[in-house]
Amino acid sequence: MLKDNYESLDRRQAERGRSKSLKKFMIFSIIIVLSFILTFKYMFLIRNRASLYRDGGVSYISEVDDKSFYIYSYGRWQKSFIKGVNIGAAKPGAFPGDLAITKEEYIRWFKQIADMNADAIRIYTIPKPEFYDALYEYNKNAFKPLYVFQGVWINEDDISKYQNAQNNVIKSGFRKDIKDVIDVIHGNAKLSSRKGYASGTYTKDVSPYVIGWILGIEWNPHFVQNTNKINENINSFNGKYLYTENASPFEAFLGEMGDYAVSYETKKYGMQRPLSFTNWVTTDTLKHTNEPLEEEDMVEVNTEHIKKRNSFKPGLFASYHIYPYYPDFMNYQQKYADYKDKDGRVNTYRAYLKDLIKEHTVPVLVAEFGVPASRGITHENIHTGFNQGHIDEKQQGEMDASMLQNIFDEGYTGGLVFTWQDEWFKRTWNTMDLDIPDRRPYWSNSQTNEQEFGLLAFDPGKDKSICYVDGDISDWKNDKSLVADSNMKLYVKSDEKYLYVRADIKDFDFEKDKLFLPIDITPNSGNFKYNQYNLDFKRNADMVIVLDKEKGSKIVTDSYYDVFYYTYANKLNMIDRNMNYEKKDSGIFNPIYLCLNRPLYLPEDKKLLPLQKYETGKFTLGDANPEHKNYNSLTDYSINNNTIEIRIPWQLLNVMDPSTKMIMDDFYRIKEIKPMKIQGLYIGGILTKNNTVIENSNMEFYNWEEWDMPTYHERLKPSYYILKEIFKSIGSN
Repeated sequence: MLKDNYESLDRRQAERGRSKSLKKFMIFSIIIVLSFILTFKYMFLIRNRASLYRDGGVSYISEVDDKSFYIYSYGRWQKSFIKGVNIGAAKPGAFPGDLAITKEEYIRWFKQIADMNADAIRIYTIPKPEFYDALYEYNKNAFKPLYVFQGVWINEDDISKYQNAQNNVIKSGFRKDIKDVIDVIHGNAKLSSRKGYASGTYTKDVSPYVIGWILGIEWNPHFVQNTNKINENINSFNGKYLYTENASPFEAFLGEMGDYAVSYETKKYGMQRPLSFTNWVTTDTLKHTNEPLEEEDMVEVNTEHIKKRNSFKPGLFASYHIYPYYPDFMNYQQKYADYKDKDGRVNTYRAYLKDLIKEHTVPVLVAEFGVPASRGITHENIHTGFNQGHIDEKQQGEMDASMLQNIFDEGYTGGLVFTWQDEWFKRTWNTMDLDIPDRRPYWSNSQTNEQEFGLLAFDPGKDKSICYVDGDISDWKNDKSLVADSNMKLYVKSDEKYLYVRADIKDFDFEKDKLFLPIDITPNSGNFKYNQYNLDFKRNADMVIVLDKEKGSKIVTDSYYDVFYYTYANKLNMIDRNMNYEKKDSGIFNPIYLCLNRPLYLPEDKKLLPLQKYETGKFTLGDANPEHKNYNSLTDYSINNNTIEIRIPWQLLNVMDPSTKMIMDDFYRIKEIKPMKIQGLYIGGILTKNNTVIENSNMEFYNWEEWDMPTYHERLKPSYYILKEIFKSIGSN
């Protein structure tokens, strides 16, 4: 019995021991977990806060040596290949000066940019306080901060007025903008209201996330040349932090402005950061002996003539905007045309990069590069196809990725894609006379390539577009036919970007049948006949949509209403005139062209090149639905058995502003391209089988609602996801 009691006591003591051990283990485990959580949180906060390096009374978070960029993080300097995007200041329905982007939009974009594996963004000037509030809030909650290259703009009106960088008005204005920017990023500014400029109270200190200054703009070569000409005695600058050697008067101006930036921030805030000046291919230091345009090689801005003193700790870097299609020496400089990459392909872009970096003893950032995913085109690279336009959204990503790889391989310190979001307000030289400048932000013009450089698209429609040209007609289910004949029904609708047409054709065979859709958009011109196809119309047609598999599908224009011919033959005498084109009701329809280059003379080849043009009226067959696997953003039409869907950019109809129903007036009568108001347009259909007219409908009236503000929704393009992959893999530590 006693033995049993002892055994029972032993068991209870053993159980208590095990219980104590278990409690100790649990307490120990909890301590370990809490320690891990606190350590992680501490590291998160340290990372989030962005480390500051202190040296001799000055703090900074980034620095450069002769080749590379470094960011101070986790208490050590990390070499970084910069990958990021430029961000503009506008969205649909607003100009940049309207400063319409909200804090919520910025935060959403920052997250998407960071999710793309980007390190940095670049802004060109001071946005409104909401930008910095959003950046501060995003970085406060993000594990990896998004860094910023902060730009400082310069008053372009003053440049045009004075044409002299050493003018006191220009210099004092630039100094004020530099001072304002520095105070802004330190959360210590209250800017008064100025038209076209940001204003308000800036309270968020984002200086730990600004890793570099990029001062200035793409310098007009005439402005640089004139500054140098009238200030020959100003050929040096000696400041506290920067000085010049063998500098031009314009370079001395840059040195002075850069020194002011460093001096002001050092004195007031005890901080410095790497500094650069905007430059571009037009004012580089290379000589391009076969460049046909004099102003593209007339003067250089050599920032190597600007030096730093030891008191400026972070250092200088160079920054350039470099695109693959312009200036024209990218096509015609024989050295570049002969260069082939490791895959045996001509690569004029990499050849240029290879030349430029040799000119520098400091790191070089490609602060802008990219191609636009637009339907319209402005310049071609005749060797690589990396063109300024007529590139689909998938090609855009592949080409941008290729250029970034070239930038990395040639030893540059980073590349910033141009640009994050599409910009409806933009203009391009070969389409800018065809619209109304004050109305550009209110509709999307896919013919203007500058509007579609973005990785983020703004598509018409609040949540989705009213129509996707993809062979699926479910998005037409609530529409009534405009034309209803025995062999053909036509449906028409429109939005801020396109006129859409759906045609239901009885027993349609695209191998043999042809469809013609005549459009009457102005009472001042048009043809009742189409001579080439021997067709008669019920009204005078200004444009005709032609679906002809044998000869090519396209949209054509009445020769009298052909704005390309009027501009380059009648007005500028750059192409041959044909007086038949200048007659009303001639029965002649012309292809629709965009000018890519006016006549050029190649000085080294001693060769005159004629005007270069591109037939922009040609159609692409495909699937325009972004959610589909075979999506092609350049799609103009799709065919699904007996149903055809077509979308026409407004500008191909000579519409200058669809939001107010303004089209081109009779330019021969008024001697210029001016807008006129219409109420709507007329459209009909002609079906032929074996070149015999089977159906010739009446041309019925289509009217659309005007709008004051556009509807739109955001969409990440395929190019975003392609760049996400290369951003992840390239230059990773």
